[in-house]
Amino acid sequence: MRPINHNKQKSKDFSRRSFVKTAASGAAALTILPNFTVSGLGHVAPSDKLLIAAVGCGGEAADDIRHYAIAPKKNAEIAFLCDVDDRQAAPRIKQFPKAKFYHDWREMFDKESKNFDAVSVAIPDHNHAIVGLSAMQLKKHLYLQKPLTHDIYEARILTQASEKYKVVTQMGDQGASCDGMRTLREWIEADVLGEIEKVYCWTDRPVWPQGIPWPKTGPAVPKELNWDLWLGTSKETNYIDNLVPFNWRGWWQFGTGALGDMGCHIIGPPFKLLNLGYPTEITCSASTVYSGIFVEGLYPESGPVASSIRFRYKMKNGKDLDLYWMDGGITPERPNEIDPDLNMNEILCDYPPGLNDYEGGTLFIGTKGKAACGWGGRNPILLPLSRNKEINITKKYARVDGDMDGHWWQWIDACIAGYGNMEVDSPFVGYAGPLTETVLMGNLILRSFNIREKISRNDPVYGKMEGFNFPGRYITYKWDGPNMRITNFEQANQFVKREYRKGWGEIKL
Repeated sequence: MRPINHNKQKSKDFSRRSFVKTAASGAAALTILPNFTVSGLGHVAPSDKLLIAAVGCGGEAADDIRHYAIAPKKNAEIAFLCDVDDRQAAPRIKQFPKAKFYHDWREMFDKESKNFDAVSVAIPDHNHAIVGLSAMQLKKHLYLQKPLTHDIYEARILTQASEKYKVVTQMGDQGASCDGMRTLREWIEADVLGEIEKVYCWTDRPVWPQGIPWPKTGPAVPKELNWDLWLGTSKETNYIDNLVPFNWRGWWQFGTGALGDMGCHIIGPPFKLLNLGYPTEITCSASTVYSGIFVEGLYPESGPVASSIRFRYKMKNGKDLDLYWMDGGITPERPNEIDPDLNMNEILCDYPPGLNDYEGGTLFIGTKGKAACGWGGRNPILLPLSRNKEINITKKYARVDGDMDGHWWQWIDACIAGYGNMEVDSPFVGYAGPLTETVLMGNLILRSFNIREKISRNDPVYGKMEGFNFPGRYITYKWDGPNMRITNFEQANQFVKREYRKGWGEIKL
């Protein structure tokens, strides 16, 4: 394994124990890693092969690792593996026997930073930011799964860090590199749709339990799982059944719900193609469940069963554009251009056609026509369907080799080329960071939906009843994007940034 050039200035070793000790004492408040750790590095681009340290081995991580391994140029190597769960790690350890394995990413970063060029992160959302920022502070290029972070504040910090540390960044929303995104851009720029007035985005998520109470009792932690490391930045809590490896997505403490899972994929196309930026206003409605007569079951630890959100954007021409998000089985009003006997989801967001794969879709409403696509911009079509036989727009933009598979490969190529020498489709600056903030803005309003104040009232049928008032429901939230603040409902701002568990520091530049 070839060495990477580093500044030879000597400094203290920064071990996992010293990391915890420093963070616990408050000395790590300005950065995840102390300044001497960063200033002692002089990262240069690799000359031929990118050495990757993968944090996370199962689920999405397994797919990321697979793509690096099959890169057609054979210009990437899985040098290190890291996971807190031996069950998730075992297949990758067997597949890559030469890759050294760690349970704790901090120990791996401390001991091996001279021996890898880039970091790939695919772990539960609540630990994205701390691992991602630490990697960038070590001057390592970063591939980070969607959404970039758990909190809006974290997304802003990671975006700024990618510029400060001059590393190549890519978010794991592979649809951004698909042919369909280029086709949609060509249609929009050729004025096929006219002026876009509305956009609808929807998904079948959540496909895990939501709208449920946190279990009162739980089982013992599986022997293969390091629960303390899995919790990471999250507050201390007991292990519960069916949390790992997937259902953590439905709990606000760890996951980011339906929006976090699919929002970057589905909102991504209009966000990029229409240059949306920060929303100015947001409204929402969400499903409610009842535990008794007129007694709402309030489960603030969990996301709602279904929700509908409207994001309003101010466009460059001064007009407003509304983007509607729907999940949990809610879909847009059926377009009149679709034959009554056809399945709307199969027509608008099926990919590949005929496989009944409609995890989500996007519908653009323009003054001259409508267009739809599957998640990530895949398989775009025009409405009415007859227009697809007539359209003949010149391909203006080069396609990515490998289509969506090329999303991983272009990041490898860009890392080898060096910062600033090659574009990628989901860089943190200008796209992935602001997109993630928009997605998490939707979660902020959903969580504010459950802010409550206890009241007593007299019901005409049931008499005196104890209940709650919900001041955050059915109002329009005014969002100051640059300053990351709701300006007309202060209680909502508690969800912009969370406090990390003691011993895990705080992220700041």
